[in-house]
Amino acid sequence: MQDIRWNTFWVLLLVSFLSLIFWGFKSLEVALFFFISCIFVYLLSHVYWIYRLNKWLKNPNLSTIPNGSGIWEEIFAILYREYRKQKKSKSELTTTLGRFMTAAEAIPDGIIALNQNNEIEWCNKPSEKMLDIQLTKDINQPINYLLRETRFTEYLNDNKYDGTLKLISWRNSGRSFEILLVPFGVSQKLLICRDITQIEKNDSIKRDFIANVSHELKTPLTVIVGFLETLSEMKNEFNVKTLPYLQMMLEQSDRMKKLVEDLLQLSSIESNAAPAEKKEIDMTELFKKLKKDSEFLSRKSHKINMSINKNIALLGHEKEIYSAFLNLISNAIRYTKKGGNINAIWDIKDQKPFFEVQDSGIGIDEKLIPRLTERFFRIDADRSRNSGGTGLGLSIVKHICIRHQAQIEIYSQIGKGSQFKIIFPQERLSLKK
Repeated sequence: MQDIRWNTFWVLLLVSFLSLIFWGFKSLEVALFFFISCIFVYLLSHVYWIYRLNKWLKNPNLSTIPNGSGIWEEIFAILYREYRKQKKSKSELTTTLGRFMTAAEAIPDGIIALNQNNEIEWCNKPSEKMLDIQLTKDINQPINYLLRETRFTEYLNDNKYDGTLKLISWRNSGRSFEILLVPFGVSQKLLICRDITQIEKNDSIKRDFIANVSHELKTPLTVIVGFLETLSEMKNEFNVKTLPYLQMMLEQSDRMKKLVEDLLQLSSIESNAAPAEKKEIDMTELFKKLKKDSEFLSRKSHKINMSINKNIALLGHEKEIYSAFLNLISNAIRYTKKGGNINAIWDIKDQKPFFEVQDSGIGIDEKLIPRLTERFFRIDADRSRNSGGTGLGLSIVKHICIRHQAQIEIYSQIGKGSQFKIIFPQERLSLKK
């Protein structure tokens, strides 16, 4: 049981009780009046401490908290302890927040915290310099009001956080930024902005170098291949022992010529960042050509089936689309044993046209799938070289997909074959009447 302390209430109650005994036989009215007066005084003391509590809450301070009396002494003691604990927590939180702010300011990337309405709550100094905003002036302003860029607005409203957006600076066309949205909290976002100007310059130098070298190599290679083909037709002019060497030279020069052509194509596609044209492609004719060239590559050693929905056409760059489709089919041929099945499908799903290649080949380790579209990446280098692969096919496909706002999906299992799928956006669809 809790100890009953001798406080004001019990004193008043005892006095009232004694008064009733003393006055009970003389005057009941006087005793009752005295009892009510005691209760009133008791209630008045509570009102006083409530007043003191209210006054203290308006300006709380540990040094000015009242001592109280009776039950109020305990209440103020609890308040003192809780306020002290809260003040300590607040101090620790302020210290932690200060460290976070210092760390955020030290990060070279721009960071902006956005609320559920995409309004600026906070940003660091690098973001102010990159995006031309001021926290003191632009706080609580919608970010899309300050960055009036159509592509940025679409990216912001898309609510997809699995990709980045590249933008050219609207203040200085010589600077490029990469923007990434990261969700956090309930419905907040972090906008991370990175200056990729130097990276873009380095990539441009590398592309130009590869394009120039490839272009310079193309002419002498064409001459070499031409002479080798001429010599190979003059079999009677050579010793039988030299013919295999001549054939090997011709194969390797053909392979090098194919590599140069792929490098030039990749360089051309990469240097053109603009979306591809929206010209209607006759898919029936395109697939007839695909069928013929696929069988030539396969040398009729695979079962190549093509399923085509003739009611849908694609709006795009015909030469690039043909190159992407043929690269996927040739990739399937390269990694499928003789007698294997290869299915090419052209159809529509959810109002989005797609091209899909399925094979019964050797399959791909799931860990390697993210690297497949890298330049010169090969699952099996020896196999790829022997089959004439350059390691650039899927990289070309990736950049053609970017130009057509398409997505490439890859599924594969070791020993169970692979599935490559290009999904085009709805605006690239054309339905035949």
